[in-house]
Order: sequence, then structure tokens, then C-alpha cells
Amino acid sequence: RPPYEQARDELIELVKRLEAGGLTLEQSLALWERGEELAAVCEEWLEGARARLATALARREQSEQPPGAPF
Repeated sequence: RPPYEQARDELIELVKRLEAGGLTLEQSLALWERGEELAAVCEEWLEGARARLATALARREQSEQPPGAPF
């Protein structure tokens, strides 16, 4: 699985090629399919990042002392 930034950049270029037109139907379908794969990769990375952030925030909240607690 490629890194997020690589998948995102490839997806951006792919969309530009599709928007530019001039492709055969077969080329367009192949690019679309690759775009779907790249979008799924990006989504996996983002979901992983969200989960890591949620875990870090939960740990932080658990480690904070309640208001009024002695030092």
C-alpha cells in the first residue's frame, strides 16, 4: 500500500487526466478503476489517522487530573 501522500498525488493527476478528456473508453475505465483503488487507500490512511488521534485524545483525557484534585 503506497503512502497517503503518494496515493493522493497520483489520484490528483489521474483526475486531471480524466478531466482533460481525449481518452478512449477503455483508458477512461482503467483510470477510473485505478482512481477507486487510490481513493480506498487514502480512506484507509485517514481512518487509521482518525483512530490514532482518538486513542491519543482518550489517553490524554485519562491522564489529566480532575478539577480540584490536589497536586
